[in-house]
Amino acid sequence: MKNITLSFDNGPDPEVTPQVLDILATHGIKATFFVVGDKLRDPARYELSRRAKVEGHWIGNHTFNHLVPLGLSRHRAASAFEIGRTQELLGDLAGDRKLFRPFGGGGHINNALLDGEAVEQLREGRFTCVLWNVVPRDWEIPGEWPDEAMRLCAKEDWPLVVLHDLTTGAMDQLESFIIEAKASSMNFMQEFPEDCLPIIDGEVRGSISHIVSASAPKHAREEPHV
Repeated sequence: MKNITLSFDNGPDPEVTPQVLDILATHGIKATFFVVGDKLRDPARYELSRRAKVEGHWIGNHTFNHLVPLGLSRHRAASAFEIGRTQELLGDLAGDRKLFRPFGGGGHINNALLDGEAVEQLREGRFTCVLWNVVPRDWEIPGEWPDEAMRLCAKEDWPLVVLHDLTTGAMDQLESFIIEAKASSMNFMQEFPEDCLPIIDGEVRGSISHIVSASAPKHAREEPHV
C-alpha cells in the first residue's frame, strides 16, 4: 500500500472550499490547505479556513499576494512581507507547526521559489517549507486531471499532490479521484514525505541551492543538515 498526501493551494474560496471539505469529510481524509494571505482579510473566507482547521485539516502559508515566485521578486523586503503578513493573518489557524509553501509559478521546482530573504524568514520563524512531487495541473485540465494525477502518482513512492480549491470546476472530479486512488491501494495520509521538506522547523536540510535564487547569499543556499 502506498501513502498519498493531498494539499490544496490558493484558497479559501466561498464556493469551492466547502465542497472540498465535504468530500474530504465523507472519505475521512485530512489534508493541508495552503492559503493566500490577502484572501484571509475577508471574514467569510477566514471562517472557511477556521472550519477546515476545526475539521482536522492543517492550514499553511502560501504568500500574501501570490503574484510572483519569491526568487523573482525585485522589491526589497518583499519576501519578508509575503510570508510575515500572511502568518499574522493566519493567527491561531496555523497551529503549533508553521507550514509554508512557496508559489511555484505553475508548479515548477527551481531556483525561482525562494530568495535569501525568504530563507532567513523561514529559518528565523522556524517554518517547515512544504514542496510537492505531483502537480496534475487541475487548473488547466479541470475535467481530466484525475487521470494525470494517477499517472504521476504511479511514479512516486509517496505522492504529495497539489490541487486548487478554486472555481475552475476541477474539484467536481475530486471524489472520483479519491475513489480511484483508494481502489489502487493508496492510503491517504496528512503527513508529508520528508523529501518534499527542504526546511523543517527552521532547520535547512542539506543544500537548497536548487530552490533558491542564484543571487541569494551563499549561506542562504548551502546549509549543513544538523
